[in-house]
Amino acid sequence: MQAPLDIRGFKLFQGYLDPQAQAEILAAIQAVVAAAPLFSPMTPFGKPMSVRMTSAGNYGWFSDRRGYRYVTEHPSGTAWPPIPDSVLDVWRDVTELDRLPDCCLVNFYGPAAKMGLHQDRDEADFSWPVMSISLGDDGLFRIGNPTRGGKTEAVWLHSGDVVVMGGAARLTYHGLERIRQGSSRLLPDGGRINLTLRVVE
Repeated sequence: MQAPLDIRGFKLFQGYLDPQAQAEILAAIQAVVAAAPLFSPMTPFGKPMSVRMTSAGNYGWFSDRRGYRYVTEHPSGTAWPPIPDSVLDVWRDVTELDRLPDCCLVNFYGPAAKMGLHQDRDEADFSWPVMSISLGDDGLFRIGNPTRGGKTEAVWLHSGDVVVMGGAARLTYHGLERIRQGSSRLLPDGGRINLTLRVVE
């Protein structure tokens, strides 16, 4: 495995997944979406998010006027499907942890979707890392600081890239500024999928 690029403590494994591995994970995620369809959560401020999402695992991330939190069921009332083995294999390899994630958040970015700078802090224990997998169109990933404000740094994430956020960078602000539409042929209709794996409990 190629040594990762370190950007402010974020470990970027560029081109970790080859085209075949990307296609295999995409097929597994399409099965997840078939069982737990994508939805647009509402922020606590009453505005729908531009990203559509769903989850796999014991928990799914959710948001509405009551706030951000993890829940055990899809909005339809059904349990979340299990995290695909092909996704868990990536977690095991790049994190080298025996502890498996409780949640695989699936974010779908259309042409105008984005994710503002934020911290991942709805989990019980921040000592566990967060891992993300990029599939589809390129996304401009912006990395900030442990607190709001200050200079930021951006890097384009390509299909097959994997990022691990742990240690001192675990609570660093980060977000997805925009996607480069049509930069990948992986998704038939375009767009970007980001898988984020987290230990919740």
